[in-house]
Amino acid sequence: MSGDVSLSRGPTDTVLPAVPDDWSAALAAALAAASPERRSAIASVVAQHPTYLEAWGRLAESAGDVVESYACARVGYHRGLDQLRAAGWRGTGYVRWQHPENQGFLRSLEALRAGAAAIGEDEEAERCALFLRQLDPQWRGLPPA
Repeated sequence: MSGDVSLSRGPTDTVLPAVPDDWSAALAAALAAASPERRSAIASVVAQHPTYLEAWGRLAESAGDVVESYACARVGYHRGLDQLRAAGWRGTGYVRWQHPENQGFLRSLEALRAGAAAIGEDEEAERCALFLRQLDPQWRGLPPA
């Protein structure tokens, strides 16, 4: 036995890979569109980049009704789980908002929570709320726009 002591610093952070700059620019332009065209512009970004989690979360937020929002949020959430697993996350550890690369996943999960609550799926809403707090213990909801 060597005498080395291994100290754990707690759960690790998983950070998703950054998206290409042109994807971010396309979404920024869509978000800047006038209100009647904004949702369609965001949907166009999603159609061009279907793995872009931030775009799915923003589409959920701009949806025309709660069912559309819930569906978009669920897609962003499940695509996010796939991306987290590919990034090495194995169901434990943090996925914090402070990392911009994680914000699309957390935005989608928050939209899923809100959508579930809006349609009366209370167990799902509570599960999402708990998951958000487990992923990021400082989670207090989306920051003001």
